Amino acid sequence: MAFQKAVKGTILVGGGALASVLGLSQFAHYRRKQVNLAYVEAAECVSEPVNREPPSREAQLLTLQNTSEFDILVIGGGATGCGCALDAVTRGLKTALVERDDFSSGTSSRSTKLIHGGVRYLQKAIMKLDIEQYRMVKEALHERANLLEIAPHLSAPLPIMLPIYKWWQLPYYWIGIKLYDLVAGSNCLKSSYVLSKSRALEHFPMLQKDKLVGAIVYYDGQHNDARMNLAIALTAARYGAATANYMEVVSLLKKTDPQTGKERVSGARCKDVLTGQEFDVRAKCVINATGPFTDTVRKMDDKNATAICQPSAGVHIVMPGYYSPESMGLLDPATSDGRVIFFLPWQKMTIAGTTDTPTDVTPHPIPSEEDINFILNEVRNYLSCDVEVRRGDVLAAWSGIRPLVTDPKSADTQSISRNHVVDISESGLITIAGGKWTTYRSMAEDTINAAIKTHDLKAGPSRTVGLFLQGGKDWSPTLYIRLVQDYGLESEVAQHLAATYGDKAFEVAKMASVTGKRWPIVGVRLVSEFPYIEAEVKYGIKEYACTAVDMISRRTRLAFLNVQAAEEALPRIVELMGRELNWDDYKKQEELETARKFLYYEMGYKSRSEQLTDRSEISLRPSDVDRYKKRFHKFDADQKGFITIVDVQRVLESINVQMDENTLHEILNEVDLNKNGQVELNEFLQLMSAIQKGRVSGSRLAILMKTAEENLDRRVPIPVDRSCGGL
Repeated sequence: MAFQKAVKGTILVGGGALASVLGLSQFAHYRRKQVNLAYVEAAECVSEPVNREPPSREAQLLTLQNTSEFDILVIGGGATGCGCALDAVTRGLKTALVERDDFSSGTSSRSTKLIHGGVRYLQKAIMKLDIEQYRMVKEALHERANLLEIAPHLSAPLPIMLPIYKWWQLPYYWIGIKLYDLVAGSNCLKSSYVLSKSRALEHFPMLQKDKLVGAIVYYDGQHNDARMNLAIALTAARYGAATANYMEVVSLLKKTDPQTGKERVSGARCKDVLTGQEFDVRAKCVINATGPFTDTVRKMDDKNATAICQPSAGVHIVMPGYYSPESMGLLDPATSDGRVIFFLPWQKMTIAGTTDTPTDVTPHPIPSEEDINFILNEVRNYLSCDVEVRRGDVLAAWSGIRPLVTDPKSADTQSISRNHVVDISESGLITIAGGKWTTYRSMAEDTINAAIKTHDLKAGPSRTVGLFLQGGKDWSPTLYIRLVQDYGLESEVAQHLAATYGDKAFEVAKMASVTGKRWPIVGVRLVSEFPYIEAEVKYGIKEYACTAVDMISRRTRLAFLNVQAAEEALPRIVELMGRELNWDDYKKQEELETARKFLYYEMGYKSRSEQLTDRSEISLRPSDVDRYKKRFHKFDADQKGFITIVDVQRVLESINVQMDENTLHEILNEVDLNKNGQVELNEFLQLMSAIQKGRVSGSRLAILMKTAEENLDRRVPIPVDRSCGGL
């Protein structure tokens, strides 16, 4: 590490002299070489992990119970908390971490999925001559480079387009983006560049053409946030940290310091949420890394502690992949209310967000219809009028609580700190709050430095720069080809496994079930349109997944990509988990209900039901009403005023199409608003009206009935798969 610090000193202090001697191009090459050497040196300072695989949750609980005293106890299993655990354990400190829910169950899994320095923060730093924001951007750009280095399977550079619609904006934004590159220095991913109008439309054909002058493209990083958080937790466990999810801190333990006579925090009383068992975990230092719940833990320490967290809700939506190019994002730098909106490709879908609204702290934030429509309206402003932006194309929506903080040591306690804050209470509780996903590692380093100094712990400097996270060390861009060749997986599934598990993908492939088909040989999918396979459920349990919600939202990302697909996969996921975890029928049903409630409220499924209800207006032209009635009566041959599964089966049989009865039941249930087992004419007209307004899309019943009407004489099979159906 001494060498690493010396390298950094050479770069920062001697850079000007070296640049003048070597010339700019040679100096840039020298800096890149020295930074790479720093990465190597940091990694070599750390001993190999003590565990080849992370210990089981049961083994971790035993370690927590049976260890007389830890050096560090971290409360909180988000990115920052897990980062603290990894930083501490790799310094040789005896480390524990507890999380009352699942790893990354809060804000860390509900981000914009960007690893970035913050273009808007740099703009504010320059406009307001704010040195704090400048330092934050510079630090974040360094951390961006490190994160792309240590988890290459979970992250990658992403070009982001800034469309320009006024000539004067071109030099203004160009200077700003070039400064962003300049501040990044040797950590610049790729140099930004300007595009003409025609070239911009080639890269982003969905873009609004009118008054478009051109565009500027710059680079930031993108990642799979929940999987990245989990990789940090698993890496910490492999290095020897005792980490446990579903362990709630019910109170802090204290003891009197014999030298000062003051009470000092000495651990926590913990409760296993899954079993109800309680026990004490003692530690020399306790770290509060609970994000939005920062003040809850601070008040456990001191009930009179001043609240420092000012929570803000950020809503994101996911839309079909055809809304954006596969490898180009979009930044709206000035929305109608002054906020910034990102429009990005992610996991073959399109993610749009975010909002910034004051909110109450809750473990179960719900996306509001108002915020969803705000994002949709901003997207409409930037997309061509040829692209109809439909409310029904929202496949998932979520709200994450951003824990903005005020510095309790600042004279101006009302001023929100744009950087992270490390606070040490009188009893020795260390709180790390604020900051951003990208800077989790430097936040952890600062926190552990404070812990070592405050509690006189014996440890060296941080060793996490350049330290590969689980799955990253032996990953390569062509790793998926070996998965295809060695195991007989589909190429899409193999690419997904390599990008999710890195060099651990082979372990998942070994668990994959035989399909019984000529190709693929193994890898039974959970749902047809996503590359998630059943083996991931079994492997997810090894990664500490305890509930069906863990599996659909954080081990796989189904809930964040398409809530309907997640709901369809749930029964099979619960069956597989039940088999591995010995769940009885009651527990399986409980898991199903809990997961469906999660999808309904937290992932936007509630919004779907509000788009089509028994109170929905029918606003159709008379000619449309007649056309849809005619289509309906082809199924309602007896003129009953409603159709049932029997009616649909009769029409399908007449054109020689076979369909599973359970599938038919699901299709009709989507439109059966009063849940009486039949679809009435009024419900069908409400559906068609909602489709015309764009509030509903991809209705399987509407597609089935239209196709049947067109093909009654031609006997063409009817497609019933979701057509990117939204909420």
